[in-house]
Amino acid sequence: MNEYRAPRWLAGDGPWGGNLQTIWPALFARSHQGPRPVYRRERWTTPDQDFIDVDFQVMPDDDGRVRPMLVLFHGLEGSSDSHYARAFAHWARQKGWRYAVPHFRGCSGELNLAPRAYHSGDFEEIGWVLERLRAGHTGPMVAVGVSLGGNALMRWAEEAGETASRTVSAVCSVCSPLDLAAGGEAIGRGFNRQVYTRMFLRTMVPKALQKLAQHPGLFDGKALQRARDLYDFDNIFTAPLHGFRNTEDYWARGSAKPHLPLIRIPALAINARNDPFIPAASLPKPHEVGAFVTLWQPEHGGHVGFPHGRWPGHVLTLPEQVMDWMTQHIGATHG
Repeated sequence: MNEYRAPRWLAGDGPWGGNLQTIWPALFARSHQGPRPVYRRERWTTPDQDFIDVDFQVMPDDDGRVRPMLVLFHGLEGSSDSHYARAFAHWARQKGWRYAVPHFRGCSGELNLAPRAYHSGDFEEIGWVLERLRAGHTGPMVAVGVSLGGNALMRWAEEAGETASRTVSAVCSVCSPLDLAAGGEAIGRGFNRQVYTRMFLRTMVPKALQKLAQHPGLFDGKALQRARDLYDFDNIFTAPLHGFRNTEDYWARGSAKPHLPLIRIPALAINARNDPFIPAASLPKPHEVGAFVTLWQPEHGGHVGFPHGRWPGHVLTLPEQVMDWMTQHIGATHG
């Protein structure tokens, strides 16, 4: 994957190429990656009496034998229907792996109940979900986190340390803002602010206001309606609801980058150097990670893009490369 180059029809260096390689997959890739996944949903009651929804891909030829499981944690405002989730579902379906997509609270189509939502450093939630999946699964299990979900997954691996191997064999973060401050600043500037920030706030603000209706007085609703970037949103909503003093405290304590040397299971971190959300200068360098962490930092790819092939192309190269690496680290071959 380090040698990945975007196809000519989506090529380009710098911000232009990064935006092309981000926007095309997000908008058009779903129709070029096989049949829509069929999911079976389970609702789980959380320890604080809230709920999360977990989608399991239905395997029409399931014979009951022991199979590996892939768990995917989605990104900001993502779901099991996100283009990358469907790409990994396609890989799992082709290889006969079990596949689960846990939804962060409020992302499954129904507002959660508790006076909280989800955030980039939500490693406790990640740990609880993985432990429950582990208890119900007898084969090998690996986990992939995309963008926000990848940072939270790496934070879990860091906190779990030596005990992480009891739950999963390997983890991977895909295009994750491992330095939350650098990512937050980048998405709040220029084109990013006008396009991506507006896109996220278009769904995040209404859901937050619904949360305020559930729990009157939880935060300042008028101030939230004036928020024009993720810094403001996090300062008014995300940080105080999840035990942080402010945005700076949240971004500092939630970032996985400073703690990567603590990981004690095979971990892969993939970041395109032209990702418009994440400055290349902020990416971890080999001397900043431990022996268990592998860094893939190709020049092209955008944010969770990595399109491939002739027009109209596809986004299946990413799961193929990631899962080839994962399979090597569980010492199994599945064809």
